[in-house]
Amino acid sequence: MPATYVASVNRSLAQQRQIDGRSVLTGIGKLPVQGPVDVSVMGLDGDEQADLSVHGGLAKAVYAYPLLHYAFWQTVRAQAGVAAAEVPMPLGLPGENLTLAGLSEDQLWIGDHLLLPGCVLAVSQPRYPCFKFNAAMGFSQASKLMVQSGYCGAYLAVVEPGTVSAGDALQLRPGPREVNLRELFRAKMRRA
Repeated sequence: MPATYVASVNRSLAQQRQIDGRSVLTGIGKLPVQGPVDVSVMGLDGDEQADLSVHGGLAKAVYAYPLLHYAFWQTVRAQAGVAAAEVPMPLGLPGENLTLAGLSEDQLWIGDHLLLPGCVLAVSQPRYPCFKFNAAMGFSQASKLMVQSGYCGAYLAVVEPGTVSAGDALQLRPGPREVNLRELFRAKMRRA
């Protein structure tokens, strides 16, 4: 495997889910898929977002999350008493379309391009957590821990549509390098 690559491609259809005692439409329950997946300017084929005011669209077509953070979430989920924490956390659980190996938020800047064999994506903004993230992770303090850790992942715009597959090598082409992804996330969260 190359040092920086797509560890998993994940998608889901939006569905009703019981969260905090109410039925909520959500697309956070992403599951890994095999083979190439078509990527258009609006995202992955076969993937849906429930609330288009905060997810999806041109600037947030694809959500990527670092594989590196899975060990952290596995540990804190176990400490929070999440029953499923005894087994390895499934890829896609945080809601990402692409689980990326070899990259973290500190290495990503707004405007950087991710060059994949079948498409080109651009870092557009961090992801901001909500109550659906708490539900996916299985405990009520998950969003707070995302804010404290800065483990937010990156929304990506599609520069060149095409395909993406698990195992695809990934090359980072720096953009203007004016705004770091994690720094932007932390600045926004301090103001919230």
